[in-house]
Amino acid sequence: MWQSSPPGSIYDYIRVASFSLGPDGRIDRWSERAAEMLGIPAAEAVGKDPVAAFVPHELREQAHRTVAQILDGREWTGLVPYRPRGADREDAPDTGDGRLAEIYVMPSETADGERAAVCLVVDVRALRGIETDLAASQAVFGQSPMGFLLFDTDLRIRRVNERFATVFGGPAAKYRGGGPHDFLPRSEADRLQAALRRVLETGEPVGDMQLVGTVPASSAAVIPAPTSPELPAASGAAYPSGAPGTAYPSAPGGEADRRRWSVSLYRLHGASGRPIGVAALAADVTGRRRAEREAASARRNLALLNEAGARIGNSLDLETTARTLLDVAVPQFCDLASVDLYQGLLAGDEAPPGMADGSAELRRVAFSSAVSDAPLATMACDVPEGGTGPVAVGAVHRYPFNSPCAGALRTAQAQIIPGRENEERAELGAVVHSTLAVPMVARDTVVGLVQFSRTKGSEPFGERDTALAVDLAARAAVCIDNARLYRREHERALILQRSLLPPGDPEAAGLDIACRYLPGTTATEVGGDWFDVIELPGHRTALVVGDVMGRGLRAAVAMGELRTAVRTLALLDMEPAEVLSALDEIARGLGATGGGARTTSRAPRSRSAPPAGAQSGSPADASRCGSGTADLSEVYLATCVYAVYDPVTRRCTFANAGHLPPIMVEEGEDALLLDVPPGMPLGVGGEPFEETEVELPDGALLALYTDGLVESRDHPLDEGLRAFQTALSEAGRPLEDVCDHVLNALDTRHGEDDIALLMARVHGLPKDAVGDWNLAPEARSVSRARELARDQLTDWGLEALVDTTELLVSELVTNALRHGHGEIRLRLLLDRTLVCEVWDADLAQPRRRRARDTDEGGRGLQLVGLLSAGWGSRRTPRGKTVWFELPLPDGDTALPDPADALLSLF
Repeated sequence: MWQSSPPGSIYDYIRVASFSLGPDGRIDRWSERAAEMLGIPAAEAVGKDPVAAFVPHELREQAHRTVAQILDGREWTGLVPYRPRGADREDAPDTGDGRLAEIYVMPSETADGERAAVCLVVDVRALRGIETDLAASQAVFGQSPMGFLLFDTDLRIRRVNERFATVFGGPAAKYRGGGPHDFLPRSEADRLQAALRRVLETGEPVGDMQLVGTVPASSAAVIPAPTSPELPAASGAAYPSGAPGTAYPSAPGGEADRRRWSVSLYRLHGASGRPIGVAALAADVTGRRRAEREAASARRNLALLNEAGARIGNSLDLETTARTLLDVAVPQFCDLASVDLYQGLLAGDEAPPGMADGSAELRRVAFSSAVSDAPLATMACDVPEGGTGPVAVGAVHRYPFNSPCAGALRTAQAQIIPGRENEERAELGAVVHSTLAVPMVARDTVVGLVQFSRTKGSEPFGERDTALAVDLAARAAVCIDNARLYRREHERALILQRSLLPPGDPEAAGLDIACRYLPGTTATEVGGDWFDVIELPGHRTALVVGDVMGRGLRAAVAMGELRTAVRTLALLDMEPAEVLSALDEIARGLGATGGGARTTSRAPRSRSAPPAGAQSGSPADASRCGSGTADLSEVYLATCVYAVYDPVTRRCTFANAGHLPPIMVEEGEDALLLDVPPGMPLGVGGEPFEETEVELPDGALLALYTDGLVESRDHPLDEGLRAFQTALSEAGRPLEDVCDHVLNALDTRHGEDDIALLMARVHGLPKDAVGDWNLAPEARSVSRARELARDQLTDWGLEALVDTTELLVSELVTNALRHGHGEIRLRLLLDRTLVCEVWDADLAQPRRRRARDTDEGGRGLQLVGLLSAGWGSRRTPRGKTVWFELPLPDGDTALPDPADALLSLF
């Protein structure tokens, strides 16, 4: 078939030329190819002796003999050196370009029957280049570990290399004349066919085209793969290196193995530039793809662990911590998840029965799902023992003993539970196909179980998923256990602190009392705030509010010790400044119990709770720093305000140890911060405390409080004090309502600190409830005192107390005359009890002693102790006061008989 285009054959590459020799041995024909290849035009070659024209001098004699033999009818083939045109010129440069021509000479005859010859000339250099190219091409094509395919212009396979044939089975010749559909699935073959056609038409190569197919199992075990990039060691997994010759496991049962290839396509051109086909180079990237997926999975796992470390444990609330774990896991790690904790541990039981075998009661504290808002039975053991449906959040349940979940709790080992297609519950078989039951282990104790489930369409859980789930569960378990321990300590400290506060509603003479105590939230440890109302002799009342620096059980214990010390000192009837000075010494002594030096500076109060994720024995330990001695001395730093109110004089004496100032509100007036010198906190020492005396009119309101009421992170102290004063402006309502109004008006829900509020409304003793007389220091004052007491009790309607009172008044006045000096003062006070006081100018305190049977005296104070509800003495600026107290008759309780008391002394 004739064609106008260049032939495009082998002759385009090997440069073949021709010429002929006449009977005389000279050139009589010279082709255009000869002129082009040898560089000699026909006009200069025709008619010349080829030996003289082209052969070097030293070879001409042999060349003439060869030509003669040819003209005698002999064929000849050989290599002949030749000189290009102009090589004999003196000015021609020596290029070192020695030329060899392979000449094939065939004898011929002219029309006249004379001998002649036809010569074919081939450039040996071109032949050697073609030979080298063919050898290199054959080596690459035959020995490459990658697959080679050559497609012709009809997109039929012309040749494949042995590697391709080894992968897909059979000899290489088997695939000649076939197409992509012979070794690829239909969809992939169509993609490759379209790409081949596009490359053939446009000439634009295609690189890294991903194709997926299957290969026989027998060849899958020896498929080489290109080396994959080294993965970071942080992924924690050994990935296949993908080195050439790496053996990958074949599918079980001899089935075909699924592989992935990266294919590059290039158009092939002949010497004339005409497209002659397409070359395909295929590399198996199955291992690399697997490694990339595993590396991406490792990166996702690391990111998930990093997120878990950042989010889990930021709260000391059990439910919040469990929900945070599920927020991290769903949907990044699984589609459904739930958390169960042992009910006994939540209730404070350290070892609830059934923990060892996994049969103890659990409470579902959290559930999360990316596929359903309602609780869903995710596996066989998620329907509790004796139950008919999935466990709801907050429900208490048990797992069947033989269930996988109970097994995980018993063994403390995670278990992978596959889905069940034939499950009776339709929703289980249709949704969940893989579940991980992971026990939550903290400090070698199983505290609960977390379940992770994946629905159909997601990959089932594997070994790496199990390791990640165990890590997530362990992180959450430590945080949950810390939160549990913190809650337990918080509750115990709260119980301890509440037990140390005044029970019920305190009562006091001349005062209406209302008090409130609000502990901090569970996110903060219990503080050391306290208040107290102490009844003093003479119907006086001590009001105390204090705040121990620090938190937790230690602060609660310190508060209890200081409160006990305050009550003890108060009952000694010391002045407010003396009480605080003695209390300061006690606090310093308690803080230095460990033998360390006493602190001399005020330590800042901790207002933050310890992190739930702290790896410590208990959450409270996380907030303690430094040595035990330093911690102890800091705990016994406290602020305190101590006030003593006298309902007779309606005066209140204050002493302050670094506490916030009291607030007084008079009827119709704005609230006023009392100017009480603050002094140094208890436990610091070195400074005396000052007293301030303030007169409180009837109806006035007095408020003592701790800083938790007026200070928080949201507003400064000054702002809180102003808000408190504004809230107290409506003090005309009942006292209990005033307390509630203050707590509602101020921001008391922050829970950052404890709040103690003590409020008292003043209504002093009326004048007719007080009997006050001065007596001369003479013997007849004894009878005068009995007479005054009898008349006053008669006026009050207390005739039942006349005899006892006369007897005891007579004893106290007699003692004042005998052992004291100066003017004597007698005072009777009537409120909830009857109080009698005898004043004199002597500073010596009476001392009670037991008289011998033969003693005529010394039994007066014994008699006072027998007949009164209480008695004592206290110093005054001008001497001392001896007092006794009698309960008022209520008709039910019989009063002691003075005669029986007298007889009991002998």
